[in-house]
Amino acid sequence: MKESFLPFALPDIGDEEIAEVVQSMRAGWLTTGPKTQALEESFVKFLGKGVESVAVNSGTAGLHLALEALGISPGDEVITTVYTFTATAEVVRHLGANPVFVDVVMGGFNMNPAAVEAAVTERTRAVIPVHFAGEACPMKEIFQVAKRHNLAVVEDAAHALPTRYNGSIIGALPSEAVVFSFYATKPIATGEGGMLVTRNDNLAHRCKVMRLHGIDRDVFNRYQTERPAWYYEVIAPGFKYNMPDIAAAIGLVQLRRMSALHGRRLEIAQGYDEAFINLPVTLPPRPDNHEDHAWHLYVLRLRDNAPVERDTFIEEMNCRGIGTSVHFIPLHLHPYWRDRYGFKPEDFPIALDCYRRAVSLPIYSKMTDGDVERVIKAVREILA
Repeated sequence: MKESFLPFALPDIGDEEIAEVVQSMRAGWLTTGPKTQALEESFVKFLGKGVESVAVNSGTAGLHLALEALGISPGDEVITTVYTFTATAEVVRHLGANPVFVDVVMGGFNMNPAAVEAAVTERTRAVIPVHFAGEACPMKEIFQVAKRHNLAVVEDAAHALPTRYNGSIIGALPSEAVVFSFYATKPIATGEGGMLVTRNDNLAHRCKVMRLHGIDRDVFNRYQTERPAWYYEVIAPGFKYNMPDIAAAIGLVQLRRMSALHGRRLEIAQGYDEAFINLPVTLPPRPDNHEDHAWHLYVLRLRDNAPVERDTFIEEMNCRGIGTSVHFIPLHLHPYWRDRYGFKPEDFPIALDCYRRAVSLPIYSKMTDGDVERVIKAVREILA
């Protein structure tokens, strides 16, 4: 009997999440309400004291809000990695500013702090490190560069829950803002959604106002104060970035399950490491403490002595009924970024080499032991 297709990624949603959503629907709160507020409060407790959380409808929205609140404007420059999803850079363009791309470190996927330093100009206002796959960027060095040049740091932590850096969880470092994604494939999933966290009260307030059309209070708060519920004031031209309670309901349960969800990803990553150590591949980079990695992605890089090239490997995996993906196509190869800034493929040689070799394997908490063994068997058949 032919085995069913094993998807590259699936959300891990159970009866508890479904019951929480049903409760929200029965209560009549479909838009931003008590569940969203509870998720914000729970996220603060999860990260530790001293931060504020702002729930949004996507990680992209969170990045946009953070940069807008920092005053990024036309003519400004924001440094980020070329090895990321386009959302990281497109929010810079939405504000009329220019993203300045830098290459990744040799042997890894995260931005090179030395390249960040070299890219700073008098127009540079901020830097966006991206914690690729769930591995923390070299934040100590990035903070040093930012301090020397008076740059704001906004972390793209879409992959990085619950990543740790030098013992501190991502979200608790001294950045101006950190943005998480709750997209369907992320370590915790609400379908669409995200969370912005910051230690800056003024930035948090600005983001809360701008996430809902620049209105000074959201729907839930309008019904919880002595002011007439119908009365509100628009104090800025904002956006429609608020998180609905149905998504927050899923997020509340997912956050409670965070330890178990991460633990399963960790088990799969360790199993892959042991199975692939002698194959002609480069295993994913990781911190000294394996548990500090979120393992949102597990990315192999095929070496020159591999019996097949990357694209053929993907085709062979697909023939065996196993989904894979490629993270990422570097931004300078995409038509918009290439043509706007006149990039050539060789402008970022390390990122280009990573891309040509990289393939992401399935790694998600819903995978069974049989699923994991099936992936291992297929990889070894193709590459051994």
